[in-house]
Amino acid sequence: MSSPEEKANGPVMQLLASGLQLWVRQQCQSIGSLDIQLEGSALQLLRGRLAGVQLLARRVVYRELHIELVELRSGPIQVHIGNLLKGQPLQLERAFQIQGQVSFTPDGLTRSLSAPPWRALGDSLGEALLGIVPLVELRMSRDRLIFAARGLGRPDLIALETTIAAVEGSVEIRSSDGSLRSRLPMDPGITISDARLEAGMVQLVGEARVSV
Repeated sequence: MSSPEEKANGPVMQLLASGLQLWVRQQCQSIGSLDIQLEGSALQLLRGRLAGVQLLARRVVYRELHIELVELRSGPIQVHIGNLLKGQPLQLERAFQIQGQVSFTPDGLTRSLSAPPWRALGDSLGEALLGIVPLVELRMSRDRLIFAARGLGRPDLIALETTIAAVEGSVEIRSSDGSLRSRLPMDPGITISDARLEAGMVQLVGEARVSV
């Protein structure tokens, strides 16, 4: 049974959850569905501290990256609860850590690497793995990620089966025979601990520091 104090402060937790949902949506270009669960007590929250947040989002577009599934958990978060109670937008006091998993479909990766911010990366992968650009599409076959590109004046696609692995905090893409490898450039605030091809998707597990 909830204590009177917990009952009285229940709306505050709901208000913060709504504020966090709005804040997350503002960071993204679009989100299909979003669920946020708060960790901690209302008393901690009134002191400006939240123990953590669990987030589950589907069909996310973030900086032109098309992500099918995002599952994250944050560390402690400092919040300006007074401003929120006054009806002002949520403000977070300092950067915080998140850890979890993001999953991409091959179609989502194709659209991402075709977008202007990531096209150079797509061409770099096409050059490193296939020797030609532009990269046309990615698809999956069983437990392999297939890169396909079309050279100038060539009607047929040239394809290469690859696997992925986490190496030194980044993602390394390897041809199936191991003769070709290309490592993705990573933001210094992001560390990848596991990379795998599973359930028809590219799944990346790691942690990141979120600036505010």
